[in-house]
Amino acid sequence: MLLSKLIDNSITIYEAIQNIKNGKYVMPAFQRQYVWSMEQIEKLWDSILLDYPIATFLFWHVDDSNVTWDTYVCDFLTKVTFDSSRQADSVNYDLKTIDLRYTDTAILDGQQRLTSLYLSLLGDTVIRPKHTRKNTNTGIVTKLVIELNKNKLTVDVDEYNSKKFDIKYYDKIGKISPTQFEIRHILDDKFVDDNTRENAIENAIQAVPENSKDYARNILNKLYQKIFVEKLIRYTEIQDMKQDDALEMFVRFNSGGKALRKSEITMSILEAYWPNAKTEFGKLLVGPYEKFGNEFLIRTALMIYGDVIKSNINAKIANDLKNDWNSFKKVLNDLIELFVEMKIDLDRFATCWNILLPIIYSIYYNPDYKDNVKGIFTYLVRAILFIYFRSGTTGKLQQMKSNINDNNFEITVDMLNQMTEFRVTEGKIDDIINSEKDSRIVDEALYYLSLGWFDSSVKYEIDHLHPYSQFDTRPVGVSIPDWKNWHGNRNRMPNLHLLHGIANAKKLDTPLEIYVNSMTDDQRQDFYAEALIPQNISLSLSNFGEFYEERKVILAQQLRKLLGD
Repeated sequence: MLLSKLIDNSITIYEAIQNIKNGKYVMPAFQRQYVWSMEQIEKLWDSILLDYPIATFLFWHVDDSNVTWDTYVCDFLTKVTFDSSRQADSVNYDLKTIDLRYTDTAILDGQQRLTSLYLSLLGDTVIRPKHTRKNTNTGIVTKLVIELNKNKLTVDVDEYNSKKFDIKYYDKIGKISPTQFEIRHILDDKFVDDNTRENAIENAIQAVPENSKDYARNILNKLYQKIFVEKLIRYTEIQDMKQDDALEMFVRFNSGGKALRKSEITMSILEAYWPNAKTEFGKLLVGPYEKFGNEFLIRTALMIYGDVIKSNINAKIANDLKNDWNSFKKVLNDLIELFVEMKIDLDRFATCWNILLPIIYSIYYNPDYKDNVKGIFTYLVRAILFIYFRSGTTGKLQQMKSNINDNNFEITVDMLNQMTEFRVTEGKIDDIINSEKDSRIVDEALYYLSLGWFDSSVKYEIDHLHPYSQFDTRPVGVSIPDWKNWHGNRNRMPNLHLLHGIANAKKLDTPLEIYVNSMTDDQRQDFYAEALIPQNISLSLSNFGEFYEERKVILAQQLRKLLGD
């Protein structure tokens, strides 16, 4: 992300709420809910009157160069309902397309504070009585007031983190006390005008006892200063930043304090267009997809209907997904059937599902995809063993999408061979064979090499053929240089195999030669075939060098076959 300009500035609270009122300030579509409680708003004003800073805001300058026609934004709330426990109802903002005739700023950090200031001074707040259904219009209009009579203060000035001023939402029907002042009235012309402010203050404190009048005058004068004079809204404005970068910035600086994933924000945007999206997603994320998550489905939708490089869902993609939901579900069910046919466990991809997206894309647009299962299998194995998605994932997904489009929506071996990253070379084969135990490459390579006999209902383990501990003592007759070489190779793939967990527990540190000799003829035959053991050579540790090189040859041959070379 390249930021060409960062501008630090400050404005008054009044200027900020006027900018909100006039549509100059909006929120990006990924800002989804107002969650503050009444107490948090009260403490915000308490902090302001105590001269505490209210933190820095992060603004994003928007114009024709960094937003597009499908950039959606949200207006600030002008009304909020609190439940009986004084918590804001979870209300999603209404989406609209951005109008650059009025708007030039989107708020990346500071949404909750700015919304609270606006609601306090220009908006409406309502308390929903207990046992009243959510989203009903029933409620008590509340007023944010401050007590001007210091003799009536109900706050504990010594309690940590308590309010020092008696600021609270008045939630009773009827007039407020004559010594309480509704904070929004400081916006009345008579308080704003220098010529009338003094008289307005005196009239407002008329009912305040004489020994509290100075206290009351100071509060109202200070309230005026904090709103109209002091530039308390200190902000950093980021210019020349694209929408995806703004999303990234929001993820890092969201004001709720809890780190959010892009998928969580994007899901919120999707729900604005399709309220049942999360419910429908949940119905899909079962069985083989149980451990995948919403992010997989969102990225799949972007792959099929939109631009996989972009991370935001727009109205078109959301509606395409909603209207095409049955076909979307079918393509995922087709993927399950395909993996059953290829004898591959689909749930292996719960944490690396990007590999699946090109396959899903091909299945969706090519009804004859079953005619080329070999090409799909070859892509899958090469993508895994060549670590195709090690970096630049979205760019590579777009590359695959483009190549599939140019290849009549098919994934073929010929197509893969024309792509540098997918070509089978000696170097790539060597990299796989030289991988060590506990690396993902070894796990995956041995799994795919074992598909012919692998049973998904059985637990398997990867362990050494010649036990690791056997290399603690150099056999008689083995030279020191050879022993050092063997010692370095003992943990590499030519000395590793996939073994039934129970059998591995029995094998333990048994020397390979003794372990094989303890088998029946049929067991020995199966073991040689499944573990790819070279025939007609000694399995003694003293012959490890020859064993290792011979098994390397076998593994290389089998890997080339597996990779469709």
